Amino acid sequence: METIYIYHTNDVHSHLEHWPRISRFLKQKKASHQQQGEDVFLFDIGDFLDRWHPLTEATKGQGNITLLNECEYTAVTIGNNEGVNLAYEDLDRLYDHAAFDVLVANLYKKNGLYPDWVKPYKIYHTKKGTRIGVIGLTAPFTILYELLGWKLTEPISELKKWLTIVKEESDIIVLLSHLGKNEDERIAVEFPEIDVILGAHTHHFFENGKRVGDTLLGAAGKYGYYVGEMTITLTDQKDVTQKEANLYDFNDLPIIQNEQGQILTFLNKGKEMLNQRITTLSEPLVHAPFKETNFSKLLSRTLREWCSADCAMINAGLLLGTLAGEVTNYDLLEVCPHPINPCVIELTGMELQTVLLQTKDEDLPHKQIKGLGFRGTVLGVFVYDGIDFAENTIFINDSKIEFEKNYTLALPDMFTFGHFFKEVLPQKQKRYFLPEFLRDLLKWKLQMPSSPYA
Repeated sequence: METIYIYHTNDVHSHLEHWPRISRFLKQKKASHQQQGEDVFLFDIGDFLDRWHPLTEATKGQGNITLLNECEYTAVTIGNNEGVNLAYEDLDRLYDHAAFDVLVANLYKKNGLYPDWVKPYKIYHTKKGTRIGVIGLTAPFTILYELLGWKLTEPISELKKWLTIVKEESDIIVLLSHLGKNEDERIAVEFPEIDVILGAHTHHFFENGKRVGDTLLGAAGKYGYYVGEMTITLTDQKDVTQKEANLYDFNDLPIIQNEQGQILTFLNKGKEMLNQRITTLSEPLVHAPFKETNFSKLLSRTLREWCSADCAMINAGLLLGTLAGEVTNYDLLEVCPHPINPCVIELTGMELQTVLLQTKDEDLPHKQIKGLGFRGTVLGVFVYDGIDFAENTIFINDSKIEFEKNYTLALPDMFTFGHFFKEVLPQKQKRYFLPEFLRDLLKWKLQMPSSPYA
């Protein structure tokens, strides 16, 4: 009999406050298995980095790759935080020093070739000669990848293509899937020849895995709250006799010496690298999620100007702090950590009025938001530029709104992903501006010689 050990992480999102403990756990597990002559593999299923963290922002993710190297990961796939939250050049250089394989079967360059750092799959061999075929797939944010200069193909079609080859070369098939829980379960039904699916993207977790037919699904939640383990037992004839899954809770891992010191080192290294002065403010830019301030008005105006739109709206909860005095790149990251891009939508006056009236819902500012790139807590009030409300009438740039006229509205892209304004926005054409985040727009505005706050 042969037992193969797999450890997996996913959606860590640069929560490096958990990493010292996880790192030691993984290193100890790997060393223990190797001392016993056992085969062990370590996989990350994407979104290991997130640019809210100063070290990730300052190094454009390469600091995170160093951490994966130190743990001797076998392979990773990418998530959307690697794929669409980095400029083309930054993603293309991200894995320059990676000591592991990057498996993404559905990511191509515009010319239809894989980047030098990508493989669609890899066959790994155990000491007893068992062949483990590992394929990687990432979530199909096709339009955003195209805007950044990549070509992303439909993942299921890509899986069908490569499975034909991998089945011939493998005894066991493992899928690294940054596609989400529902897609993983669908794949398990449609492709029963896959032995193990390690999942991510929807931040789900399976305490002891989930069986769909003969396929075992594993997932380890988010932020490093869990580390996943799988064991696969085979006969000498390469027949799988047993598959088991388990999660290790971060809180159950032993605290390590100087843990807080290591966590602070990650933060301080990034902070130091981001300590370049942007401007010195003549008066504070004030943060207040439940009322309009000079800061939220500035962001809304900046968004409209950047996008050359007729009008703009933002939610005040996007700003997480006040700026005063000397402002650095680190300060901008602190007050606007979101990987949220500008977006423009063309609406008729009637459609625009429908959206704007919904923003006046008194319960909306207190709505707590998770996902969609949002890194704050509450939505906050809506703040507008080029839009005024007076006597039950909406004015766009001082003119009464015309229902048949077309207007361009600039807004944070989080409002276009299906959770808000469902009657109007989902079916409309969107123009996304990448790779700039909202904090990049603020930097652009504050560095203008004409800035009223400089």
